[in-house]
Amino acid sequence: MLRRIMSFNSRATINKRTINSDVRVDRSGGISQRRKEMAMLGSFSSAHQKKNISDGSRDVTEFLCPVCLEIFDNPVRTQCGHTFCQSCLQECLRPQKPVCAVCRASIGNWTKATELEALIHSSVAACKGCGVQVGMSQMRSHTAACSKYQEYIEEGVRTSAQTQPPIVSPVPNRYTFTCPYCNCQNLDQDGLVEHCTSQHNRDTRLVVCPICASMPWGDPNYRSADFFQHLKIRHTFSYDTFVDYSTDEHTMIQEALQRSLMEN
Repeated sequence: MLRRIMSFNSRATINKRTINSDVRVDRSGGISQRRKEMAMLGSFSSAHQKKNISDGSRDVTEFLCPVCLEIFDNPVRTQCGHTFCQSCLQECLRPQKPVCAVCRASIGNWTKATELEALIHSSVAACKGCGVQVGMSQMRSHTAACSKYQEYIEEGVRTSAQTQPPIVSPVPNRYTFTCPYCNCQNLDQDGLVEHCTSQHNRDTRLVVCPICASMPWGDPNYRSADFFQHLKIRHTFSYDTFVDYSTDEHTMIQEALQRSLMEN
C-alpha cells in the first residue's frame, strides 16, 4: 500500500514538472512571438515613416520659422522653448530688452537646435507649386526659383482677397481725399489744395469740400460757392496736426488757427 502511494506521488511530481515545463515553453514561445510581432510592427512603422517622408506627405509647417515663415535656416531654440532661424533671432536681439517673437518672454540664453536641423537635412517634401520632391534644406532656394510656386502664392493671395469681407469704417478717412472735380484719389490735404488750384482754377462748378465733409461736423451735401477761396481760408493748415476732433466746429477752427500762428 505504501509503495502504491509513493508511486502515485512520484508520477504526480513528474506530471507537475512536465506541466510547468510546458508552461515555461509556452511562455517563452509567447514572449518570442510577441518580440517578433513588435519587430515586424517596428519595421512597418519605420518603412511607413520613410514612405511618408519620401512621398512628400510630411507637414512642412512644422519646419517653418515663426518670424520669416520659411524653412528653418540654422535653427536655434530660446530658453522659453521657441525655435527661430539664427538670423531671425539676431533681429529679435537688437532691442535693448529683447523678447521672444512668439510669447514675448525675455530672451536670455539660446542653443542650436541640432536635432531639428538634422531632421530638416534628412527630410523631403513636395513643392506646393510644381509637386517636385525637394529636400527640406533646399526648399527655400527651390521655391524662390520655382515659377509654379510663385503662381501658387499669387493665386492664394487673390483668393484670400476675394473672400475677405469689406471693412466699413464708421470714421471717414481724414488723411487722403478725392478731388471733387476729376475724382483723382489718394491726395493728402496739401496735395488736394495744390491739385485743385493748379488743375481746376477756372472750373466754376459748385462742389463739396472733401476735407470738411470728412470732419465730424462736416456736411457732405454742402457745396461751396467759391471753393478755391474756401481752400485758402480754411485749409492752409493741417487739421490733423492742430485739431481736437471732440470739440465743436467753431472751437476747433479757432484752436487750429491759434496753434498754426504760434508755430509760424
